[in-house]
Amino acid sequence: MTRQPPARPASYDKKVAIVLQGGGALGAYQAGVYEALSASEYPPDWIAGISIGAINAALIAGNAPQNRVERLRAFWDEVTTPGFPARPAMGAFDAAVGPASAALFGQNGFFTPRPPLALWFGSGATSFYDTSALRATLERLVDFDRINSRETRFSVGAVHVETGNLVYFDNARMKIGPEHVMASGALPPGFPAIEIGGEEFWDGGLVSNTPLQYVVEQVPRRSRLIFQVDLFAARGRAPKTLGEVAEREKDIRYSSRTRAVTDTIRREHDVRHNINELLERLPPELRELPASKWLYDFGCVTTMDIAHLIYRPGAPQGATKDFDFGRQAMETRWQAGLTDAQATLAASPWLTPMDKDKGARTFDVRRAAGKPERDSRKM
Repeated sequence: MTRQPPARPASYDKKVAIVLQGGGALGAYQAGVYEALSASEYPPDWIAGISIGAINAALIAGNAPQNRVERLRAFWDEVTTPGFPARPAMGAFDAAVGPASAALFGQNGFFTPRPPLALWFGSGATSFYDTSALRATLERLVDFDRINSRETRFSVGAVHVETGNLVYFDNARMKIGPEHVMASGALPPGFPAIEIGGEEFWDGGLVSNTPLQYVVEQVPRRSRLIFQVDLFAARGRAPKTLGEVAEREKDIRYSSRTRAVTDTIRREHDVRHNINELLERLPPELRELPASKWLYDFGCVTTMDIAHLIYRPGAPQGATKDFDFGRQAMETRWQAGLTDAQATLAASPWLTPMDKDKGARTFDVRRAAGKPERDSRKM
């Protein structure tokens, strides 16, 4: 039985953010994580995502708190409905059938394959699949008026096709619609670029697969507890087969070097925090120096707690795991996210006092415990 988390003391008054990595069908893990967080004392005031993380973020921010898990479930049940009739769960075989089904038939409420003749002989086809079904699904399951009311801050990352720059669509700065969410998940060549304001955008994961840096560096900053939910593990064993090589390569590519990026952000925020401490001790004449004023602008008094929740299946799943929209795979990943988040909340390591010289801390409860969630499917 999962241990109950400690009560959140009034003294721990940090704002809460959730940042959701891209990863296609693996995104069911994030839904499980949110189910646990929704029953906790840490409601988010900011949700940011990339790719499938952007879709999950929209389902969360675009619904009343009491309806969010239900809408996440509705989406994941719909998109994991078989693309062809009467496909039962088939155990180990299901892991191979899931990606094949998605490739051949698409996924309900998400994407459909373009006709072969249009791809072979048509002009102007820039993707293998059409994502108009996703727009209809988002319009049905997400209240964009709620997102644009700014009750919860909402940010999703996409890549500007012509410049290659990562940009964020943020409800603090613009009106958000389904097209902004779709742009964040428009991974080529599978999915088409999404046009917004006469310009085209692709999946933000092409540049960075996590919005962590965006959330930490936005000004004005607030001290935050950030739940960073990643779908590809940066760490992993050395592969022993060609199939494991392909899977491990994808993990490394899309993990956005999770640990290295997070460590860099943590050190940078430690520097910001210590600059403030140092400047307070300087005599007035030194504070007026140009160098001191520059450092003052860089410094920051806020502190950040970053709690990692990383999907770590215990057995190889193959290089097409992010395309496996099988119902069994979804349920397994959802449960893994729920279990990992419950364990993290039960530990609540962020409640320990922070050292005065620290500006940011990172926690990975599941890894520290040496108990990564196991995927029960046999490969």
